[in-house]
Amino acid sequence: MAHVLVIGASKGIGLETTKAALAAGHRVRALARSAAGIGLADPALEKVRGDALSSRDIDAALRGTEVVIQALGIAMGDLFRPVTLFSDATRILVGAMERRGVKRLICVTGFGAGDSRASIGCLQSVPFRLLVGRAYDDKDVQERLIEASSLDWTIARPGILTNGTRTGRYEILVAPSQWRNGLVSRADVADFLVRQIEDRTHVRTAPVLVY
Repeated sequence: MAHVLVIGASKGIGLETTKAALAAGHRVRALARSAAGIGLADPALEKVRGDALSSRDIDAALRGTEVVIQALGIAMGDLFRPVTLFSDATRILVGAMERRGVKRLICVTGFGAGDSRASIGCLQSVPFRLLVGRAYDDKDVQERLIEASSLDWTIARPGILTNGTRTGRYEILVAPSQWRNGLVSRADVADFLVRQIEDRTHVRTAPVLVY
């Protein structure tokens, strides 16, 4: 079992990942600005208050860990302003991991980031740009930073997120010819992320996750 750092652990995919990693028997260090509010109790869970944009917080959180899962998110209101959270936090994280020799990075971006943007259909492209364009421009930079690193990375690109339960029946689409949008629950995205802790099948790939 691994000692895993989950960044963005207080809600959404990060919280689901924390739950799934604990259920799988891993030790989890859960980093979030609101870590004290994480409503979980487990002897294998360490809640750490910290900021993904703080080099000091990230460097301290990496100590003794073997795997990092980065699951950052932003509020809806932030989508209509310039977004730099994803790239800024990733620049800090990648540098700190390389300095400390922590090699395994598992990161969540989304369908439409990086080269998967070309797979967005014509009807979806306009609302995509209007609603999440700024965030995904920054996720493009985030992915490039990861791909240029020396880390053993996996980038997960989920489709439209739901609050459904874990089913384990999601598709993992690796080939660009397969990429398409669709629904997937946060719990199933978390299932994929946690499986990558020990499974190296998808190292240096960026699959799309949908039903």
